[in-house]
Amino acid sequence: MKTYSAPCLSGLVLALFIVLGGPTAGAAQMPVSAGSFQRIYDPSVGEKEKWYINDHTIIRGHDGLWHMFGITHAEPADPEREVKFAHATSPVLTQPQWTKQPFALTAERRHHEVLLWAPYVFEHDGIYHMFYCAGDPNHARYRIHQATSRDLWHWTRVAANPMVVDGYDARDPFITRIAGRWVLYYTANTTAQGGHHIVAYRTSQDLMNWGKRHVAYESPEVGTWGGPTESPFVVQRGEFHYLFTGPAGKYEATNVYRSRDPFHFQDSQLVGQIPAHAAEVVQDLDGTWYITHAGWGQQGLWLAPLHW
Repeated sequence: MKTYSAPCLSGLVLALFIVLGGPTAGAAQMPVSAGSFQRIYDPSVGEKEKWYINDHTIIRGHDGLWHMFGITHAEPADPEREVKFAHATSPVLTQPQWTKQPFALTAERRHHEVLLWAPYVFEHDGIYHMFYCAGDPNHARYRIHQATSRDLWHWTRVAANPMVVDGYDARDPFITRIAGRWVLYYTANTTAQGGHHIVAYRTSQDLMNWGKRHVAYESPEVGTWGGPTESPFVVQRGEFHYLFTGPAGKYEATNVYRSRDPFHFQDSQLVGQIPAHAAEVVQDLDGTWYITHAGWGQQGLWLAPLHW
């Protein structure tokens, strides 16, 4: 889940230009930037009230469709009652009007889920895996769950949930594979009761059993709820790994850090700031890279070319 936090200490200033109610790239000359954002999905279509998409994930399925899953709720923001995952599809990633589908998943108390936040979906050996935050009444013991699917339309929770229990409000899981291991990045704090905001990570050989927590990035900011280390996303390009995380000083701001070590990022490695919230990185079939934007009051899901 993305929230607004206190101003980032980096002091980086961007000029923002608003097009059709959404953001466009800033003018800062940095190695990583974005082009103009265009809206590709409006969850309010067909509804009697305005709805939002917040943290989300995009994947192309074996059915030839692009699938988006994400936090959704009627405006205004109501994070503690975000209990359903939106699902939308499109045959073309950049198509301006994706098709709304029935909700993909609904929180269930019998599975110890009090909310549904920040899904991330990927495929391995013909199975789709969805990692997501299920919350908990105790903010120091937030649960990260897993569900699986063979078709991206029907999801089954794994019996071994939770995958991870951590705080404060441990959430926003992102999964990738590095050096033969699965790596789970997520946002948390230096202690389960609060402290510096961090991007934490754990590793696994089987996607079911996860090791001890380590820290990939520690922000100078201190707090509990929210913070500048939300929605971590790591992309490898050549010898470098790029960490996307935010909100960086304002709601619509994602910082990008570049490091040769995927398990160690620091403020001095800042290589970009993109005016996007809950940003995800996705590569189209022709190899073109894009970055997304969504959030409370943002009128849906937006997409922009990503320039490395």
